[in-house]
Amino acid sequence: MKNSVIAWKNLWRNKRRTLITVASIFFGVLLAVVMSSMQEGSYSNMIDNVVKFYSGYIQIHDKEYWENKTLYYSFEANDELYQTIKSVDEITLVNPRLESYALASSEDITQPAIIVGVDPEKEEQLTGLSKWIIDGEFLSNNDEGILLSAGLAKNLKVSANDTLALLSQGYYGNTIAELFPVRGILDFPSPELNKRFAYLELKRAQEFYGAEGMLTSLVLMVDGYKDVKAAMDDLKTKINSPYSVMSWDEMQPELVQVIEGDRAGGLVMKAILYMIIAFGILGTIMMMIAERRKELGVMVAVGMQKYKLAGILFYETMFMGLIGVISGILVSIPIVIFMIHNPIPITGDAAIAMKDMGIEPVMMFTAAPKVFLNQFITVLVITFLISFYPLISVGRMIVIKYLRD
Repeated sequence: MKNSVIAWKNLWRNKRRTLITVASIFFGVLLAVVMSSMQEGSYSNMIDNVVKFYSGYIQIHDKEYWENKTLYYSFEANDELYQTIKSVDEITLVNPRLESYALASSEDITQPAIIVGVDPEKEEQLTGLSKWIIDGEFLSNNDEGILLSAGLAKNLKVSANDTLALLSQGYYGNTIAELFPVRGILDFPSPELNKRFAYLELKRAQEFYGAEGMLTSLVLMVDGYKDVKAAMDDLKTKINSPYSVMSWDEMQPELVQVIEGDRAGGLVMKAILYMIIAFGILGTIMMMIAERRKELGVMVAVGMQKYKLAGILFYETMFMGLIGVISGILVSIPIVIFMIHNPIPITGDAAIAMKDMGIEPVMMFTAAPKVFLNQFITVLVITFLISFYPLISVGRMIVIKYLRD
């Protein structure tokens, strides 16, 4: 305790040196926190956008469906399955779908299409599908009509209130064909979705494919991607074969790769920042020992044990690190909170590319505890490692030489 008090007083004997070191740590921590907050906030926003755009956070399929994606591997969702899903606290929405393929035809034009049978109310809660309608209206329960993506409608030369023919293979392998009124046109920001997608009301899709009561997937939502792991762990213990439970990262490996690649770039930047902090602290400690060589020699000569002197220098180093880290985090908190409420818009080609992926073109921020905790721990570890320098210097001290300097 006495050593820590002496160390604290020693810090302020040369205020300029101490403040310069603390400032280097302060600004390093501040930049690292803001950078981490922006990265993690943007990743969270990107994930939320993608999963709410179509896939959901979690899906339940037949165990063979994801590799084959045919009606043959559809399943009937019974009450027991629904009750099991509802018993998982993190699940906020269960959205049934039936997906398959068809040839869409208008007069002499034919185009391949992905047909998605949806519950209109639940699909609206999940994806906000109606906001993409540019012509006509959204589906209602027991609707007989079809929604077409804008690119598909353009290729078929149809608009709302026209009639469209669908030709496909039914659940039992039979050839099926029916006419559907075009209820509305959807203009998605993603070109890929715009080329192929069409939506039917779920019961109408099941009737068309001869797959009454059958589903290809149950799409599950949670409050945020941070709740996915807990929900997945619970679901996998309760739901077994013949079902398969998949999370968004298993269904969207490309997005995971984008995030991991960007995170690696961010780690390089933070590593450079931490190196600057480390050399700033180390430079100050070396200067402090060089300036106080005679003082340190005298203290040992008059009877102070080296380990006690080393302890004082250790405390001095750790105190500077603590002051810099704590002040950096305290100042970063209101900045991060302000940025959460005022995200940075992205413009130009980058914004267009993000919109094409169905991602909102903004830099979001987050105040997740790990953003602050990671920087706190990292800088303290750096400071702790550097504090061994004065310990080694004191241990190797030759008192006569120090007294002559």
